[in-house]
Amino acid sequence: MNVGTGTTILGSTWALFLGLGVLMMGNGLQSTLVGLRAESADFGTAVTGVVMAFYFVGFLFGTRVANKALQNVGHIRVFSALASLASSSVLVYALAVNPYTWAAMRFATGVCFAGLYVVVEGWLNDMATNDNRGRILAVYMVVSVGGIAFGQLFLNAGEISGADLFIVSSVLVSLALVPVALSGASAPPFITNPTFPLRQIWGIVPTGLITSFTTGVGNGALFGMGAVYASAAGLSPGRIGLFMIMPMIGALIFQFPIGMVSDRLPRRGIIFGVSVAATLIPLALQVVDAGTAVSFGLMMLLGGAMFPLYSLGIAYTNDWLPQDQIVAAAGQLVMTNGLGAVFGPFMAAGFIRAFGNQGYFLSLALAHGALVVYLSYRIVTRDGLPMERQGPYVPFPARASGAAAQLLVIRRKRKKKKTASALPTEGV
Repeated sequence: MNVGTGTTILGSTWALFLGLGVLMMGNGLQSTLVGLRAESADFGTAVTGVVMAFYFVGFLFGTRVANKALQNVGHIRVFSALASLASSSVLVYALAVNPYTWAAMRFATGVCFAGLYVVVEGWLNDMATNDNRGRILAVYMVVSVGGIAFGQLFLNAGEISGADLFIVSSVLVSLALVPVALSGASAPPFITNPTFPLRQIWGIVPTGLITSFTTGVGNGALFGMGAVYASAAGLSPGRIGLFMIMPMIGALIFQFPIGMVSDRLPRRGIIFGVSVAATLIPLALQVVDAGTAVSFGLMMLLGGAMFPLYSLGIAYTNDWLPQDQIVAAAGQLVMTNGLGAVFGPFMAAGFIRAFGNQGYFLSLALAHGALVVYLSYRIVTRDGLPMERQGPYVPFPARASGAAAQLLVIRRKRKKKKTASALPTEGV
């Protein structure tokens, strides 16, 4: 059921994007709330890091679970089942306040949301045409990031120590079902994505995998332990929400300008420059008082550097690949990013224990500093791709699944179809 452009896109996708936005609001609130409540319940920094990491562990498994379910019962039923399970999981946090139960619920939530992304992306792929794929993917990114940001505003709706905020999160996730269930959109056919071994991607474009992994580590640390840091720094719930919102505002502001620059200049150099910024900004945050206007401004700049890096890594990888390998490679980059996200909360928790609360920013600096060191070596030892071989940059949501890569394919095809068979390799 492909759709056209302009108002037709809005008319055909509004229910899906509305459901996604409400879903992400519930997920954004839940993620911050779990970190805050774990800290107030004296789980300890290390245990809290483990609990938060289990979301990303579940995320790695969720895509496979959803794909199997889609083959059997279809998109609407899978979406309804996963959203219902995710909503129920939130309530369990309030019923059993212990790290074992919470780790299990974080895992279940990760499985559910990974599956929900697969379902949403399947619908979007079916609605897309050659002319609107890039715009649909951009709207998908804005709705995903914006939903998480708006979810932080609900932190003022109740006491952190009570059950009210868990109930609010559960209600938001449940409400996401309404526009999707009432939508007139038909269920799309199930599409199996091709596979592409990691070792082959490593042999062609290792920089893409390294960028994907390190950005995953950074994002996992940011989301997994950010609220814990802010609470320990003495911020009120409202200011904690603002602390978590600012990076996402930065992502929305800087994602597209950085992408436009990367289309006009050597992309590897842009990745290097942005990763340098993502390394230096956390170091600056170490010497700034938490909760000040300067700290919030720096957090916005940090998000503006961190979030585009993942999209840049995917665009850079696609520059080196023939057309028929883009979707499979993107699926592996998503998995690599997810593996990095699993390590992020562990690393941040370890740095906080070793260096105090400011160790949180050290972990973010280390994640991106490692990318700076690697890129410095690559720039010195390996030639970059000629500008004429670069494809267009498209913002790619950090928590999207490999199915979203289908939205990249036709948009890039018109520019690269004449040279796809002769693409070089970056080399190891």
